[in-house]
Amino acid sequence: MTVIAGLTRNLQCERVSSPHLGDGGSLSAMTAKGKECRNRSYVVLKESQLFMIEHHPLKPFLPANAKVLFLGSFPPPKKRWCMDFFYPNFINDHWRIEGEIWFGDRNHFVDTEHKCFKKDEIVAFLNEKGIAFFDTAMAVKRLKDNASDAFLDIIEHTDIRALLAQMPQCHAIATTGEKATAEVCSYFKVDTIPSPNTKVALEDGLTLYRLPSSSRAYPLSFDKKVEAYKRMFEAVVGC
Repeated sequence: MTVIAGLTRNLQCERVSSPHLGDGGSLSAMTAKGKECRNRSYVVLKESQLFMIEHHPLKPFLPANAKVLFLGSFPPPKKRWCMDFFYPNFINDHWRIEGEIWFGDRNHFVDTEHKCFKKDEIVAFLNEKGIAFFDTAMAVKRLKDNASDAFLDIIEHTDIRALLAQMPQCHAIATTGEKATAEVCSYFKVDTIPSPNTKVALEDGLTLYRLPSSSRAYPLSFDKKVEAYKRMFEAVVGC
């Protein structure tokens, strides 16, 4: 379900039906008649700064044998997806990093012909190795139409303990971005947010590993990212 949220300005207005909202919703607009009224309703829509509340489009991926849970912030806009799974943006290097670590081939999970990732192979591999994925937000307002964490306003937070309860062997969480890391630390009431390539104890033998972002915008070479991820996998999963 799509929800519209935002704060309208204080305007003297009356309710005007809007074809964009359907019969079940209407838009407050400044008092006017006919065509002028319809034009004004569009102005108010822009000035109100209304944002769509997006609910997480994917179910948590939680293999019963999982030893590590990757937690991101929230998926990018759907137009940037090349598959219906986590890290779906083709120019994000997460699956290339894992391909290099586990198979010595950064393109192991890449379908170069169709410019997408091999979802079925990825899912089978993650189930075998015990690697779980979800995000720290269940619902967000995206303040700009891009994939930047800086413009995500979290409306509903993920219950991380509820995820971990389904994976009794999981004693590690991995994050790759500042927002997701901050969310995990806030959830577990940890005051110090770890910097990339460091780790911090959370509770009951649970460890948070902060990894460098797999985004190409992050200023670190691909090989250095591979080294960082491999150290975590060696410690937690074994590779």
